[in-house]
Amino acid sequence: MNQIIHGISYHIEIKGQGEPLLLLHGFTGSLNTWRFLGTELKGCQLIMIDIIGHGKTDSPADPQKYSMEETARDLAALLDHFNLNRVHILGYSMGGRIALSFACLFPMRVQSLILESASPGLRTTGERETRRIHDRELAKTIKKKGILAFVNFWENIPLFDTQRKLPQVIRDNVRKGRLCNNEEGLSSSLLGMGTGSQPSWWEHLHSLSFPVLLITGQLDPKFCRIAREMKNLLRNAEFKTVPGAGHNIHLEKSGLFSEIVRKFVTEKS
Repeated sequence: MNQIIHGISYHIEIKGQGEPLLLLHGFTGSLNTWRFLGTELKGCQLIMIDIIGHGKTDSPADPQKYSMEETARDLAALLDHFNLNRVHILGYSMGGRIALSFACLFPMRVQSLILESASPGLRTTGERETRRIHDRELAKTIKKKGILAFVNFWENIPLFDTQRKLPQVIRDNVRKGRLCNNEEGLSSSLLGMGTGSQPSWWEHLHSLSFPVLLITGQLDPKFCRIAREMKNLLRNAEFKTVPGAGHNIHLEKSGLFSEIVRKFVTEKS
């Protein structure tokens, strides 16, 4: 289904019944990321959306429409539309940054928060400006060279090295999904909600009282370090490291990932 929120047509799918779980995919992904959970998370109502600029959701040209604040307000309005006051939220990478941004801006709407390979942003103004410059250049490259050239580049960055061990059919499916995106959406997403553009939430972590689960892959040292630092600042957090997995745990170790999420949501419901 599609729902107009603040002038943006969002593509949404809702599956199952039970505890509402809002699912937020990563950069270049779509709600298809989470379809495998439909058979794994019995007792949950899965609320899957294509984030702005991705999949079948609109890709406006104005990067401000993609800001974390605007995106969080859109998500709150979506929950209002479906009469959902509080939800569990699971976000991966970019989706995790969106999930945490929503949680900081609308904490009373969060039952629990699951962050897979995510961060609260960059701490300093200098770090954020350096990253914004990088993201602007990458956004220009996407528009200049097109989706195919960008996907060829993106799937070969070091962050995804561990995925080379996956069966070719799985890697082909991920690639197919990435190619379904468009230049305007991905470039504007980088400009509007990239790590350099979003607020830093490090100073807000201590104020969050709901349960938080941090999941990282053992082979992703950068995000393991970030998760350990986050756990020390959060009031009610657990941290799980998945052996043999890199950045994308739900893809590389889907069965174990599903079990970790199922157990956490069941305990926190």
